[in-house]
Amino acid sequence: MGEANCQKYGVPLYGAAWVPFRDLFNRIKHPQNQKEEEEKEEKNSESTEETTNKKNSWLVLSGGGGAGSSGIPNALLLTQFDSSSNSLSETPVARHGTGNLLPYRMAVHPGGEGGGLICAFPESCKWFEWNAPTSMETNELGLIASERVLTELENVGQQLALVFNKEGSALAVGSEDGHLRVFKWPSMAIIIDKADAHPTLKDLDFSLDGRFLVSLGGGPCRIWDVESATVVASLLRENDEVFTSCRFSVNSNGTQILYITAMRDRGGSIVSFDTSTWTRVSSKHIVRDPISAFNVSPDGEYLAIGTIQGDVFIYKSRNTRVTSIIKKAHLGLVTALKFSEDSRLLVSASMDSSVRVTKVEEDTTLKGLTILVFVLQGLWFIMMIAIIFLLAYYHWNDKPLPFAY
Repeated sequence: MGEANCQKYGVPLYGAAWVPFRDLFNRIKHPQNQKEEEEKEEKNSESTEETTNKKNSWLVLSGGGGAGSSGIPNALLLTQFDSSSNSLSETPVARHGTGNLLPYRMAVHPGGEGGGLICAFPESCKWFEWNAPTSMETNELGLIASERVLTELENVGQQLALVFNKEGSALAVGSEDGHLRVFKWPSMAIIIDKADAHPTLKDLDFSLDGRFLVSLGGGPCRIWDVESATVVASLLRENDEVFTSCRFSVNSNGTQILYITAMRDRGGSIVSFDTSTWTRVSSKHIVRDPISAFNVSPDGEYLAIGTIQGDVFIYKSRNTRVTSIIKKAHLGLVTALKFSEDSRLLVSASMDSSVRVTKVEEDTTLKGLTILVFVLQGLWFIMMIAIIFLLAYYHWNDKPLPFAY
């Protein structure tokens, strides 16, 4: 593709996520029994570490050719993005082969204790651990298969959705046959076990406070109260809508909101729901092509979608205004989108084996046009007021208009 921020790594990609690199570094650098020393040293080195972390970010990718004799390997890949040069490493920094098992879905633990990632393979889920670095400036990060066996997720079939809550204290998984399971992490104590939650289960997400879980598949979208393991709301589709993805976020006034992408015959829409009443707030048609990936920035400011045509769109959440359009960001359908923790970077992955990192910036052209329209509207308003006053003056003073014949 000829762009430093876009690279091909030789395997069809199904998952992409940012590595919580600083948390991993701090976990190695500061033993738990030295908490006071850790807090003191962290304050002194915070600015230096943040600068380094923003310059070099790590990504984990999953993909491959599946089972059979395609010749395309299955693997988990680690790569780096250098923000200062806006470039991805030309080849993966590390690669962990998974044999003939395709890592179709994955979820990265948010960090701290229990850090690592879980991958969904055709029949079971497996846990992987970080080979954490000893320095923020080295390329020592690696990935190793854990000795821990997730017995509760052995021989459960293909899982299509995996997600941790924000604190990393709960894990939700949804299977191809519609079975929903929610566990406490890392104990794996069961919280929800519903075999017929949906005909099939496509997507899951926890609310920011961890109280609710949204599940999406065939039929209505369901809202679960995690503590009571009960359905508290069913969000119905309208007309010919087909729900495809779901994400909780926060709006401009600080309250939680739920976004759902929906497909209709005329294209893709973003639907928003009030999380206090579970009523539909708005629905906006945004794209003609089918939506294949969706994500919301951690600060709630941006929405991102990827299409089956390989395009990537970034919108401001408060008004669903486009801020960036990357036409043909990929040559194949977009399979994964993920914003960085600071909401300034967006990674996208595709079936065409490519990964791209896009800096989240205001589109200056669109911003300039908005300002121009605002100025022209202001001038038009002033002119109208002036004309009204002029007409009123000549009318009340019974004088002929200067331009009247």
